[in-house]
Amino acid sequence: MKHFYIITNEAKDDGLKTTDYIRHYMEEKGRTCGVMVVNHGEESGRENSIPQETDCILVLGGDGTLLRAAVDMADSHIPLLGVNLGMLGYLAEVDQSNLDDTLRRLIEGEYERESRMMLCGQVLQEGTPTVTRHALNDIVIARAGSLQIIRLKIYVNGQYLNEYQADGMIVSTPTGSTGYNMSAGGPIVEPAARLIVMTPICPHTPSPRSIVLAPEDEIVIEIAQGKQGQVQEVEASFDGSRQKTLYTGDKIVIHQSEQETEIIKMSKVSFLETLHKKMSGA
Repeated sequence: MKHFYIITNEAKDDGLKTTDYIRHYMEEKGRTCGVMVVNHGEESGRENSIPQETDCILVLGGDGTLLRAAVDMADSHIPLLGVNLGMLGYLAEVDQSNLDDTLRRLIEGEYERESRMMLCGQVLQEGTPTVTRHALNDIVIARAGSLQIIRLKIYVNGQYLNEYQADGMIVSTPTGSTGYNMSAGGPIVEPAARLIVMTPICPHTPSPRSIVLAPEDEIVIEIAQGKQGQVQEVEASFDGSRQKTLYTGDKIVIHQSEQETEIIKMSKVSFLETLHKKMSGA
């Protein structure tokens, strides 16, 4: 690799010390290395300012920073490498203790490249598409404001499945299975797999906790009427941000995205080893 770019979260990289270290390292090795500084996931520049000849984007921060970069850069097909500056993550696998070795191996081509599926969610209001967004981890429908449970009608491939009374619904990729989905009791999935997991949040019905669907399946979630015909207000969030408010009668159509996220894998530590560390607190 010859051309690199850094997307760095200034809230995690105090004084941009790690950013400057990587940039200087790359330049000393005769490589180019641009920098984009973000703050709490919000860009200070535009993603289309990243040169097309970029071979790899190093994302400094945590899993949240990488998730935002994944959506912003999905059309570019440039692979991402997460450098973890916070707690142990599943996406940002490289930490500062092995940074020099990682940079050397990047330059010398000692890495693997992995494609991760993404989701696409299209909001329909009064039958008209209003918002279309993509997510690497998950799309979550959750109550907004009121502490009352919400009622959701679920359709899969045009067939009515069930009505859920719950605090919300998580539709997750394998990559996102270790996030909110896992916290809600959903299954943990090997991140390179191809499937969709649907997990209710605190369901108030004896329905299955989770349903695993094929990647080709299309899910429609309709916001039903509340108790006594009340209008429900909920929020759809994409990878934990970029919320959109929905009301009774609105729908969100979710399916596998045509976009994918390319991830650079440097660590020889397996997904199961990382999972063990996360679960045991090691």
